[in-house]
Amino acid sequence: MRAAVRTTYGPPEVVHEADVDTPVPGPNQVLVRVHAATVTAADSAFRSGTPRFARLFSGLRRPKKSVLGSEFAGEVSAVGAAVTRYAVGDKVFGATDLGLGAHAEYVCVKEDGAIATLPTGLGYAEAVTLVDGTALVFLRDHAKLHSGQSILINGASGSVGAQAVQLARHFGADITAVCSGAGAELVTRLGADRVVDYTRTDFTKEGRTYDVIFDVAGASSYGRCRRLLKPGGRYLTTVPSLAIMVQAPWTAVVGNRRAVIAFTGLRPAAAKAKDLALVKELAEAGRIVAVVDQTIPLVRIADAYRHLDRQGKRGTTVLDLP
Repeated sequence: MRAAVRTTYGPPEVVHEADVDTPVPGPNQVLVRVHAATVTAADSAFRSGTPRFARLFSGLRRPKKSVLGSEFAGEVSAVGAAVTRYAVGDKVFGATDLGLGAHAEYVCVKEDGAIATLPTGLGYAEAVTLVDGTALVFLRDHAKLHSGQSILINGASGSVGAQAVQLARHFGADITAVCSGAGAELVTRLGADRVVDYTRTDFTKEGRTYDVIFDVAGASSYGRCRRLLKPGGRYLTTVPSLAIMVQAPWTAVVGNRRAVIAFTGLRPAAAKAKDLALVKELAEAGRIVAVVDQTIPLVRIADAYRHLDRQGKRGTTVLDLP
């Protein structure tokens, strides 16, 4: 089968299309013919090996896995002898966990893993953008966001940010979205009550306070945002740094404002499956919508990473495997 392969860390050019062996499903696995996969910030970190923290999972000196990608949408091509939940021809979407391998024509996943049938009315490229549970876990489990609270989302027009805006609206919060001016219309349509163009305004100097600051882009810091938090407020970030690794445990026991970092990709498969079912339900109810930034063919995988590394991206970068 064809796949996007890299054997060393480096810039987008280290990833290229190549032939690899097609996986064979075990007794409790399904083989999915991948039609669409996401190219995410996590994939970019595993590709480049930066920050160095990423190498604890991907390999210290060289990559453990040659094929990146964890989020997919496609059609069940074969099933193991013990599989009962899925049949050949089922349209599914899900995640491969830390096994990676979704940037390929075929991928194997356990039937009781993070996999579900496609939401009604969505195509592969749309469905795959909804797999990432980062925004859901941060806002529901760590921020405990609820109606009447205020939240600032920094990096609101990107893949995680676009979902965060919609979920914050679902939870009933008042939403300030920080993005470039080009993304203002999108985040407003998704539910933002107020938009700050970071190219014109520094949100840390506005004098406003919030119950939650979700720094999706990792472009700010707890130190800069602490005074913007209301008593009991929480600063959340998806981007690991030495500072946040110290601040998170320290603020958990000292003071009434918290710094939070979480690694949502490390959640158990059962938890991911449960969240995927919830996201499917919200999508079918029209509570959240897919936001596709660009669809790029597998043969141009390096271009997908170049695009991902640019600022100003709106929505999710999708890899097309027709």
